[in-house]
Amino acid sequence: MMALPRPQVVLVVEDEPDVLELICLNLMAAGFHTVRASSGADGLEKAMSDLPDLMVLDLMLPELGGLEVCKTLRRNPTTADLPILILTAKAEPADRVQGLELGADDYLTKPFSPRELVLRTRSLLRRRVDGTLPAEPIRHENLVVHPRRHEAFVRSRRVDLTATEFRLLNMLLRGRGRVHRREDLLREVWGYEKAMDTRTVDTHVRRLREKLGSAAHYIETVRGIGYRFRAKRREAEEPARRPRSWPEPDE
Repeated sequence: MMALPRPQVVLVVEDEPDVLELICLNLMAAGFHTVRASSGADGLEKAMSDLPDLMVLDLMLPELGGLEVCKTLRRNPTTADLPILILTAKAEPADRVQGLELGADDYLTKPFSPRELVLRTRSLLRRRVDGTLPAEPIRHENLVVHPRRHEAFVRSRRVDLTATEFRLLNMLLRGRGRVHRREDLLREVWGYEKAMDTRTVDTHVRRLREKLGSAAHYIETVRGIGYRFRAKRREAEEPARRPRSWPEPDE
């Protein structure tokens, strides 16, 4: 008899019992297995030991705040790419930006729609290894991306990216030279069916550029529209003709 696939595990870190129960019931009804934690310290410990597929994280937690939990998980190589969905009553734009800058993949405010929670969870849990992705690495000057391995290197230095950051980089790179609207990125990278807060895209692009370091300039901002991964010179334009006496540049 063929074994059934393992249900995906979602760690829910929430200190309000009623909210915790509501989240877990809806996730379980959608087919997920849930692990519960009622404090930041407990959530951090379970994330390290249980290695869930995704974490739903409140910000205002006893013992250890959600932002500190997020920051600690991103610094640990074992949990650096753990998808994190922040679910909190802190709805100010500055709170959202801070959460995303510390490494959260998505941000949902209370009161929330259980259906939207499930949809966002599913979007973040899309398979990290997609059989439709090319097996061969994609090379662009000093940047090398291995789509199926979810690895990126700049000048042979590995760049630690979250799952969302990698999907964003992969999409921009595969469509290099083409302008990607923010709304399209939200749909393709985050899986949103309708346009949400496009500042989510801007925050992730900023974090991605910071991590790419010397390769950050490959991602160009197209004002008022979105972003473009610049093509190589020979792909973008015909180089100017030089007199034969000029030495050819090194490749």
